Amino acid sequence: MSNGHIFVGEVIGTAILILFGAGVCAAVTLRHSKARAAGWVVIAFGWGFGVLAGAYTAAPLSGGQLNPAVTLGIAVDSGKWGKVWVYLLGQIVGAMLGAVLAYLVYLAQFQANVRAEGSTEDTADGTAEGTVEEPVATLGIFSTIPEIRNPVANLITEIIATMALVLPVLAFGLTKGLGQSGTTVLIVSLLVVGIGLSLGGPTGYAINPARDLGPRIVHTFLPIPNKGTSDWGYAWIPVVGPLIGGALAGLVYHAAF
Repeated sequence: MSNGHIFVGEVIGTAILILFGAGVCAAVTLRHSKARAAGWVVIAFGWGFGVLAGAYTAAPLSGGQLNPAVTLGIAVDSGKWGKVWVYLLGQIVGAMLGAVLAYLVYLAQFQANVRAEGSTEDTADGTAEGTVEEPVATLGIFSTIPEIRNPVANLITEIIATMALVLPVLAFGLTKGLGQSGTTVLIVSLLVVGIGLSLGGPTGYAINPARDLGPRIVHTFLPIPNKGTSDWGYAWIPVVGPLIGGALAGLVYHAAF
């Protein structure tokens, strides 16, 4: 595969992944969305389907890695580092593009992210009348936010969850029939759903540095009314944790298999 094919494949595939993933988070989170409050199971399956669509689309061009942690794990196991930078660049660019596309899909809902009109009128005696609908914090649509902010615990969660992704991904390569039939991508997609349901509760399971960093950059600059913070103080954890997890998975796989 040429560098050009790898870059284009990873951009397109990762953009599709984030479009689906950020899209389902927007659908569940934003006011005036028909899927609002649909819940965590819907989010987990939305991300899984994003992996399915993105990886199948990118596979003929780049192999559809779509994740720096996966790319790092493969490189650690194989010792082939020459094209790693192309994969990473494509993944970051694709993640940013996918975040912008998800924003455009839900543009009207994002623009409506304001206090409800007429909800804060005061009576003649100065007391508030009616209820106030607060703007929706939007970072969780684009990037991960821990339920309990504990850097050590959050980092450990991301390391373990990423190892639970990358180790099976590497092992699937041992079963030639899966690759020949194209079933590997489907199984990896279901694996991502399983990780979300089982391990996603503490941090929102980034398990992919590009998936978190690219959309967080986009969130910082998007003109979303009352969007809230982009929380750059936490941003290193969903980058460093998955990279450590991917590298450890590569080492374990290389030693054991």
